Amino acid sequence: MGDVRLSHDRRSDAADRVSAPARPPRQAGEPEDEKARARDPESRTWLDRWRSRSAAFAVWYLRLVTFVNLLSAVWVSLGQDVRRHNVDEFFTPYLLTAGFASGVFTLFLAVTMRRRKRAAWILNLVLAGLFSLLLCLVMTLPDFNRHVQNWISLGLTLLFLLSLLVGRRSFAAKGDRSNPRLAAVVAAGGFLVASLIATALVTFSNGADGGHRSTFLARFQYAVLRLISLEADESVFDGISTPPWVDVFINVMSTLLLLAVLWAAFRSRRATDPIGPEDEERLRALLERHGERDSLGYFALRRDKSVIWSPSGKAAITYRVVGGVSLASGDPIGDPEAWPGVIDRWLAECREHAWIPAVMGASEEGGTIYARHGLDALELGDEALVEVGEFTLEGRAMRTVRQAYNRVRRAGYTVRIRRHEDIPEPEMADLLRRADDWRDGATERGFSMALGRLGDPDDGRCVMLECHDGDGELRALLSFVPWGPKGLSLDLMRRDRDAENGLMEFMVIELLQRASEVGITQVSLNFAMFRSVFERGARLGAGPVLRLWRSLLSFFSRWWQIESLYRANAKYRPIWEPRYLLFGKSVELPRIGIASARAEGFLEAPALPSWLTRRHRLGSRR
Repeated sequence: MGDVRLSHDRRSDAADRVSAPARPPRQAGEPEDEKARARDPESRTWLDRWRSRSAAFAVWYLRLVTFVNLLSAVWVSLGQDVRRHNVDEFFTPYLLTAGFASGVFTLFLAVTMRRRKRAAWILNLVLAGLFSLLLCLVMTLPDFNRHVQNWISLGLTLLFLLSLLVGRRSFAAKGDRSNPRLAAVVAAGGFLVASLIATALVTFSNGADGGHRSTFLARFQYAVLRLISLEADESVFDGISTPPWVDVFINVMSTLLLLAVLWAAFRSRRATDPIGPEDEERLRALLERHGERDSLGYFALRRDKSVIWSPSGKAAITYRVVGGVSLASGDPIGDPEAWPGVIDRWLAECREHAWIPAVMGASEEGGTIYARHGLDALELGDEALVEVGEFTLEGRAMRTVRQAYNRVRRAGYTVRIRRHEDIPEPEMADLLRRADDWRDGATERGFSMALGRLGDPDDGRCVMLECHDGDGELRALLSFVPWGPKGLSLDLMRRDRDAENGLMEFMVIELLQRASEVGITQVSLNFAMFRSVFERGARLGAGPVLRLWRSLLSFFSRWWQIESLYRANAKYRPIWEPRYLLFGKSVELPRIGIASARAEGFLEAPALPSWLTRRHRLGSRR
């Protein structure tokens, strides 16, 4: 039976390794029936090629219409020409109307269609279908002008509609199931608020000399007509005359409301199921076997992440969806032989939900595997790794560190090192209270290199360092997570701001010198973002671009401690291991950067009411 199980495991590993190169991952919405599999490969490739081209044509049509609409809005003569060709017995192709509002609308549709949203495809199909039907009907009228422009407009509209039908399988990205309800609430509530604001503006700015005051109902009707159309016939509303800026303001509110409704209707699924007890147990089993490969592996156990498994179950990727970006952290967990299979599944899920894939903090080994699946790499910085056996305070290079360490020790500070499982529950509760008191701000920062919890019974192998002053008062805390059987990775740093300077360095050195107490041989310290820029930019002969980049980072370090983290880590003369950001397209980097900042706690986004979302409430299990 052992031989049979071993051969099965080998087959599973082989399937994980070769599934990506042998056949491209199945696109979202691709049929799985037997007839589809039985088709001739060349015929299937030909169909896929036409479907892809049709989908691309639909997207480029919307982009071109967006360009013309926005250009017509700023180029007055062009805008007048477009509008003149869209009145009476003349009409323009689908959505070509000229103006900012129509330009923004088509831009939104182009973006959502580019992301292969199914909801956007349905909306375009319905609108273009109705528009085409209307054009065909009016073209059959005996007295209608069959000008060549109308035939061209009809042909382009039908071509766009045909491209939607042929490329329909390319638009299979799913949205959140709560989107229709949220869009309805945003539309109803936003329209009511905008109507009241518009009515108030009309009331206070009304300059008509009609001899009698207009009623509230008349002003309300005027405001509503302004919201749902660009113009309202003032001759119908006797006693109402508003300045131009009021009308423009109301039209801008109408455009913003439309964008809000579209965003609510087409937003990507915000999250999937978080890591549950069964998934966490399986992840811990993988970390026991392969945890020494990546110092960030234990952070995969954050419970605000989701997990996806390889076909054999021997590898997993943990990720979190923020702003339509699926952020995976570090390398995949588990057997490297099974990494290709789980990466394929993660990328397929991103396509299915129109998420932008991104990996934060991948190692060179993990980044290489991700790059084979079509992702590009950008070096984020370096992780400071210290080999305990090679660390020493001796030598001229360590003189400053040695003096700071001795100064704190002479002040009477001592450090206690314990595993979390060895700390009694009352003491742990007091440590948690002090850690919360010392936290810098209300937001808990960290995602890719932070566990996000402290004192959980399941994290008993974590290591706590407690620093007390000469009077026995607790002054600082350090918490490390396991890195395989013989390593630790820094998770949390908290200190009393009134304590002695250099307290954190003192505690780290104590850990390195007393590493045998917890049986470790290597320690991963803080991550230094853009470390190579600071190091090379300070060298003699550094180029102007590098010096400018270093100066810019030094400026931002006043708020985000970019350079100070590098300086603090460099004191220990560590081994610098590069870490990478993996992404699909360069144009997606701004969104990835914003999503990363939100995940790490540097940016806060206003949250929707919980009853409008399907978001799970996360928290540490007790």
